[in-house]
Order: sequence, then C-alpha cells, then structure tokens
Amino acid sequence: MILILELIGTIAFTFSGCMVANSKKMDIFGVWVLGLVTAVGGGAVRDVLLGQFPPNMFRNGVYVAVATATVVFWLWMAARKGALPRRHFHQLTQVMDISDSIGLGVFAVVGSQTAIRRGYGDNWFLVLFVGVLTGVGGGLMRDVMANLTPVIFRKRIYASAALAGSVVYVALLSWVPEIYAILAGIVTVFVIRTMASLRHWDLPIYVLEPEDQDQEH
Repeated sequence: MILILELIGTIAFTFSGCMVANSKKMDIFGVWVLGLVTAVGGGAVRDVLLGQFPPNMFRNGVYVAVATATVVFWLWMAARKGALPRRHFHQLTQVMDISDSIGLGVFAVVGSQTAIRRGYGDNWFLVLFVGVLTGVGGGLMRDVMANLTPVIFRKRIYASAALAGSVVYVALLSWVPEIYAILAGIVTVFVIRTMASLRHWDLPIYVLEPEDQDQEH
C-alpha cells in the first residue's frame, strides 16, 4: 500500500516539475530534469542526510522509471495538444493539487519512518526534520533550479502541513499499529493542504520597511 501511495506521489511531484518547466519554456531535457528532481530529490537528500549511500533512487529504479514515464506522457500531451481550454487546464491543476497533497503526506511520513528505522527514533528533532525535508526537498530543488522563490516560503501552508503529518505519525506510533499511524499522518497533511487551498490560507507575512521622509516630518 505504501509503495502505491509513494508512486502516486512520485507521479504528482513529477507533473509539478513539468508544469514549472513548462512555465519557464524549457526544452525536453529541462522538463525531464526538473520533473525527476521534484519527484526523487527529497528522498535523495534524506538518504544523504542519514548516511545511506548510494541514495535509494539509484538502488531502486522504479521511482526514476515512473518519473521518466510521467515526463514522457507530459511531453506527448504537450506536443499533441499544444494548448488546453482554460477550464480543462484548471481541472488538471486541481487533480494535481490533490495528488500533490497525497504525495507530500506520503513522503513526509516515509521520511520520518526511514529515520526511525535507521536508529534515530529517540531524536524527535531529526526524525521530524527528515520527514519535512523528504516531503518538500524535491520542490525546493525544483524552484531553485527554475530561479524561483521556493513555494514553501511564499504560498499556502506546505512545509507546515508536512511537519504536522510527521508529528502525528511519530506521536501515534506508541499507541496504534504503524499502518494506522502512517495513514493518520497522510490524512493530516491532506486535510491541511486541502483546507489551505480551498480557504486560501497562508502563513502571516510581516515586512519591515523604512518610513517615507515626508512621514518623518
């Protein structure tokens, strides 16, 4: 079940990378790189942080294969369609947002799970940090490579949702079977992300600016 959810998240994250590459009018290699980095980048950073070499993306080719197949489908669709009606494009974005929320929850929980299984269960800070990094790391790398301010710093509640899901998973491990803790963590992320999208929730922004000279006098 976790593998299926991970693959759903991989596909969603790959599409996210493809959409950013599309907005930047990158060539097919750029689309592939950005799609692949978004899908597996967080997991690769997680493995390096935990001293797991080579990272899982090089030891289990299914994730790279699924991401590559998703990029190929995206390129085929873009080449065949050229453009989509605005309504259909909006619907596609909504479906991808839902899938992205599931993927974020899955990768955040799996990241924390990996840290615990590597023997760091007593270090909550590390476990939660690895969970959040696994969830948002690919998107962070995607935005940096596309010369964008990372979305986790400017739009909706994203990293905070990943943190909440990891906290729920870790907190429930001692009370319920692991599969229930995993599902609870994923559902937590999904609900927070969905509500943030529907209600346009954002974290507060406080900007300190100099006063105009006229106001000082």
